[in-house]
Amino acid sequence: MKKITLKIDDMSCASCALGLEKGLQETDGIESAAVNFAAEKAYLQYDPEVISREGILQRVIDAGYRGEVVDQEDDLVDLSLKIEGMHCAACARGLEATFKNEPGVLSANVNLATEKATLKFDRSKTSRGKLEELVVSAGYSVGKEKAGVQEAAGESKEKGVSSETKERAETAEPAVEKAARRMWIAAFFAGIIMVLMMINMFVFPIPGYFTISVILAFPAIFIAGKETHLGTLRALKRGSANMDTLVTLGSALPYLLSFLKFWFPLTTFVEMAASIMALHLVGRFLETKAKGRASQAIKKLLAMEAKTARVIENGEEMEIPVDELQPGQVMLVRPGEKIPTDGVVVSGSSSVDESMATGESMPVEKRENDEVIGATINGQGALQVRATKVGKDTFLAQVIRLVEEAQGSKVPIQEFADRVTGYFVPAVLLIALGSFISWLVFPEFHRSVVEAVSPPWANLAAPGLTLAFMAATAVLVISCPCALGLATPTALMVGSGIGAERGILIRSGEAIQTMKDVGLVAFDKTGTLTRGKPKVTDIVTLNGYGEHDLIGFAAGIEAVSEHPLGAALVEKADQMGLKLAEVSEFNSITGQGVEGKVKGKAVLAGSKRLMNSKDIQLDGALSQIEKLEGEGKTAILIAVEGELAGVVAVADTIKDEAVQAVAELEKMGMKTAMITGDNLVTAEAIAAQIGIGRVVAEVLPEGKVEEVHRLQDEYGLVAMVGDGINDAPALKQANVGIAIGTGTDVAIEASDITLVRGDLQSVVSAVRLSKATFQKIRQNYFWAWFYNAVAIPVAFMGLLHPIIGAGAMALSSLNVVLNSLRLKKAEL
Repeated sequence: MKKITLKIDDMSCASCALGLEKGLQETDGIESAAVNFAAEKAYLQYDPEVISREGILQRVIDAGYRGEVVDQEDDLVDLSLKIEGMHCAACARGLEATFKNEPGVLSANVNLATEKATLKFDRSKTSRGKLEELVVSAGYSVGKEKAGVQEAAGESKEKGVSSETKERAETAEPAVEKAARRMWIAAFFAGIIMVLMMINMFVFPIPGYFTISVILAFPAIFIAGKETHLGTLRALKRGSANMDTLVTLGSALPYLLSFLKFWFPLTTFVEMAASIMALHLVGRFLETKAKGRASQAIKKLLAMEAKTARVIENGEEMEIPVDELQPGQVMLVRPGEKIPTDGVVVSGSSSVDESMATGESMPVEKRENDEVIGATINGQGALQVRATKVGKDTFLAQVIRLVEEAQGSKVPIQEFADRVTGYFVPAVLLIALGSFISWLVFPEFHRSVVEAVSPPWANLAAPGLTLAFMAATAVLVISCPCALGLATPTALMVGSGIGAERGILIRSGEAIQTMKDVGLVAFDKTGTLTRGKPKVTDIVTLNGYGEHDLIGFAAGIEAVSEHPLGAALVEKADQMGLKLAEVSEFNSITGQGVEGKVKGKAVLAGSKRLMNSKDIQLDGALSQIEKLEGEGKTAILIAVEGELAGVVAVADTIKDEAVQAVAELEKMGMKTAMITGDNLVTAEAIAAQIGIGRVVAEVLPEGKVEEVHRLQDEYGLVAMVGDGINDAPALKQANVGIAIGTGTDVAIEASDITLVRGDLQSVVSAVRLSKATFQKIRQNYFWAWFYNAVAIPVAFMGLLHPIIGAGAMALSSLNVVLNSLRLKKAEL
């Protein structure tokens, strides 16, 4: 038997899930089936000898739904490939289609900005080698990395950050250098041609000018532009067209047609062809450089890694590479050094700069038993740290993987753009052909339009065929599908990088788009809105007892119990410098409190119910008890020798920033709610202090998922903020799950957005970052569409010279990348 998990789409209610579940259970070969409507998933156990995966998916389709395999025992492999040789969005889309057409490939995403293919495939149907062959047969090449595979069965053995990640970061600069070299070659020869043209036109005729210009244009068009023309050939091989196709037609074709001048007295386009290629390569260089800036996040994170560690073995210090560290080894970290890997302090105390992980500029004090994060910087003291996580399990490795995952993901809005991009280049080719024909069929109309506008370059005395050809060429070179392809990836790259630097880890582009429409943010109470550690807030003494006496008795007897509220009393006694007396005849009364003898006196500590059962008079304290409980505090009543000695109030204190964070979320138009297991009176008191509008109280841990579902029915899209460990099911149920914690305690896998710093202000920053990133994506798409919508008709009418068109095309892609980079200035 094998297990498989399917993502089910188009279920509209619980009865849909039940009907599908029943249908699957009745299918031969399926041993068991469970369909979860809330999770939109089906979990099955089946016999592969009786029914195949495709057969199961067909059964889902027959039932009227859409299914997709998201996990399959032993057979699924996640693969990342570095792709070299892609030049535009059409290249990426074409290769992505090639992967998806391969039997056994379950999902494929080719990202132009990161030059990376992210694949999930069934190794019983295909292999890594075969997928790499597909890349090569499509006309591209696979990067040198060999460590980007992570198998779903858990057999991956790579340590630390994958070599693919490191290589991509290391080769970003050479890519810029290559683009610069091609640009300068083209610019050099095209520049000489333009100077000679000016001399030939305005100073004196140059003998053999045409032949000289043809020779000089060759290296600019065919040597510097080699990669562009190879990209065209690869696209033709696949039976498609891309950005390179448009540039080839706009440069190589005019150049080759100019050779007719050797035999016929025709207008030549050599200068135009060389200039178009030069401007195209200038745009490529600027775009590559800007993309490098957009992807600096990975490079910065990799630079944070410590290279060596000083370990203590048998009392002796020994320096070893970080890759050789093993859990349990004790590392010596001197002042000013990087902590090599995640661990726990076993000796020493110091302040540690954790800004690389949390974005918090203030150093954090560390002492024995405190956790530390690898790659953070030790302050003034020396520390001995026992390694707890190494290699790919470290916090930094997880952050890098998460940033890459976000950069490689797609935003739902991108799916429509991708579909349109697939038709964009063929449409441009048809428009260019239409322009050429229109100029030949309606020459007077086009001439009158150009004459009315009177662009400075216009030469209406030129033959009609020349003007028609120039208009068609302008359409080809001014069109820019690259801007559409870069709109989402560059914004995600910058946004995820900014987030990582500030302790906000975004898992996917989908979370960014969903976040902007969230109607309600629900908070778990304990550990999220509150510190998760009860403290004594009020001490009320009665019948002649002093505070020291009251806390001495209360803490003395509670020290024997293991109740968290008792720990708060013991901590208070410690703060007051009290020495606790021994306890005898201790007894815990379930649900009521404790009793025993302290300093030989009978002591009771607990609830009103306990006091009533022991006939302790409460008349003088009832109003104070009610007041404390109305403030959301737990009142612990203390009786000594049958007489009420006082009341100690204990509460889980609210985080300092909670009120401001909630107020800012409400100001953004989001409603807020609190989900807690506390009684309604206590919960409402805490919510009132914070400013939260909706309270969901007395919820058992297993009931949080259902409560989130109810909130979704009422408010639409819901974001849930919790600790990521105890709240994992509720975070998954929410439309956006936000895990908040401290350092390595954060369960990164449990959420859509992870906040490393246990600060509620980070929730506000995450919302702002998500909205700012999606706003940039929308702006990028708007400007890309607007540019093409205006530029192509203008070129069609012959109002733009092809050289101007090539320059505008280069600036269009650059504008999208630079607009994404403006995210770095966003106020979070």
